[in-house]
Amino acid sequence: MPRSVNAVASRARRKKVIKQAKGYFGRRKNVWTVAKNAVEKAMLYAYRDRRNKKRTFRALWITRINAGARVHGLSYSQFMGKLKANGIELNRKVLADLAMNHPDAFKAIVDQVK
Repeated sequence: MPRSVNAVASRARRKKVIKQAKGYFGRRKNVWTVAKNAVEKAMLYAYRDRRNKKRTFRALWITRINAGARVHGLSYSQFMGKLKANGIELNRKVLADLAMNHPDAFKAIVDQVK
């Protein structure tokens, strides 16, 4: 009896990985073993960096809020503490946007908490 290998499924699996490697340079895009390793590594980076992106943006927002608050004579921690004490519930993303793009609105918030 001949050996049974599911060539259809194997080829489909390989095609899927090769398709994911589209755009890679050199052998990474068309040689199965190299492409498989490259795609696997890329998936790990993507998984890790979806989490890192949240950290990076939070740090960026904090930097922008700090810069905006210091223009008005407050540090970031003082400003955030006074926001909490006055019951103003704006998240860092919104505060950073106000500090960058709407300085007059940000100044109104700072004046309200002072």
